[in-house]
Amino acid sequence: MELGVKISGSGFILYRGQGAKLQRALINFFLDHATAEGYEEIQAPLLVNEDSARGTGQLPDKEGQMYYAEKDDLYLIPTAEVPVTNIYRDVILRDENFSIKMCGYTPCFRREAGSYGAHVKGLNRVHQFDKVEIVRIEHPDKSYSALNEMIKHVEILLEKLELPYRILRLCGGDMGFASAMTYDFEVYSAAQQRWLEVSSVSNFETFQANRLKLRFKNEKGDSVLAHTLNGSALALARIVAALLENHQTSEGIRIPKALVPYTGFEFIR
Repeated sequence: MELGVKISGSGFILYRGQGAKLQRALINFFLDHATAEGYEEIQAPLLVNEDSARGTGQLPDKEGQMYYAEKDDLYLIPTAEVPVTNIYRDVILRDENFSIKMCGYTPCFRREAGSYGAHVKGLNRVHQFDKVEIVRIEHPDKSYSALNEMIKHVEILLEKLELPYRILRLCGGDMGFASAMTYDFEVYSAAQQRWLEVSSVSNFETFQANRLKLRFKNEKGDSVLAHTLNGSALALARIVAALLENHQTSEGIRIPKALVPYTGFEFIR
């Protein structure tokens, strides 16, 4: 944490040695699990234009949370959802027999303006963090079954990481204005003795598709709006914090069995 502050400022972190390798191992583990489930891996730009940010609902709602490169009129992405979903902006899919599954790893950038207090210290809220995102574009009749599949996908990841977790279905007042239904995953922080959100899985129904002009041709030949969904699978650095806190032993911090092939070591000592 001290080096992150020295190099960049408050809210930035630096990993080194086994910590850096753990971070890379988690990213590869998440990506491999997603591609094994049929998600196409995307390597996307980290800066997007205004149309892309508006299409997925970051603008005009969250401009205060996004870093803006004024000279180039570009925004640093808060999540891979933005560039990945925008692949299909202004696209009309040929027919209604589609199910598009994509995943992407990116660093994410958030100003966290207005955040303060004990709950933003440490790894709780940082300005730059890594995340693997899963994105789906679905027929309206299939989007809620897709949402359930995405929830199960995240659940399996947390089980393989051997972390205590819970799933919350958010009420309308807690959801983002773009979402029709959202489920949050929280892991237990042994050090802070509270639950921390590590994933949010949402069905946006036609909200984003309407902005993106993302449509498909139905059997009558009419253009119909598709449904879009996305979810964190998963977000770091809170997962790193949860692993460090929940897997402490007398020998050191134990690496979950499913992650050992990626780290190459079983303990952080």
